[in-house]
Amino acid sequence: MHSFFNKYSYLLGSILLLFNIDCMAHGVDSNTAHFLSTNQDVAIVPFLYIGAKHMVTGYDHLLFLLAVIFFLFRGRDILIYVSLFTLGHSITLLFAVLYQINMNIYLIDAVIAFSIIYKGFDNLGGFKLLLGRQPNTKIAVLIFGLFHGFGLATKLQDFSLPEENLLTNLIAFNVGVEIGQCITLLFILTLLGFWRRHNSYYSFSNISNTLLMSGGLVLLGYQLTGYFTSI
Repeated sequence: MHSFFNKYSYLLGSILLLFNIDCMAHGVDSNTAHFLSTNQDVAIVPFLYIGAKHMVTGYDHLLFLLAVIFFLFRGRDILIYVSLFTLGHSITLLFAVLYQINMNIYLIDAVIAFSIIYKGFDNLGGFKLLLGRQPNTKIAVLIFGLFHGFGLATKLQDFSLPEENLLTNLIAFNVGVEIGQCITLLFILTLLGFWRRHNSYYSFSNISNTLLMSGGLVLLGYQLTGYFTSI
């Protein structure tokens, strides 16, 4: 047991370190930034790649997805919840960019961080304990999906993409996001599938979701700090 806690303390420390490195995970590398700033043409393959890469390296989106599917065991349920999340972030990604709906990146990412905390707390049965009932999880996933889409949109809006060919490139980016989501989801489900064969999955489910909440809290603090220091 002592070695287990040491192991997870080290894991949490690693998460904290990653969240404190600004260029990790959610940043845009120089080559991608240059492409987004200069491209004027239809570029389906590059935007597919950028979208997929953004999701695969987007730790906040992935932590939320992990929290959402943690206690989902049937393929049908996983499909429903992931589809709701996909619908939400696709709607706001497309509309925010096309209609130039600008939102503060720190506040949007703070809400995304809160979504991780919310779902981890939900998995721990916190709402049933406090409220005597569980809020509608499907609606929550859809609503948080909308905010995740705004987070994706703000990254693209930083580069003032030209209006010509914007819709085509934006759709390619969104499809890339879904491809990246499928890849990471398959990887996560494979790992969970192996872990669920052991009793430790259930024995340490509370610790696992507490760690998810902890990661969300660290990310929330990081984004709020960025917001208050930027105004």
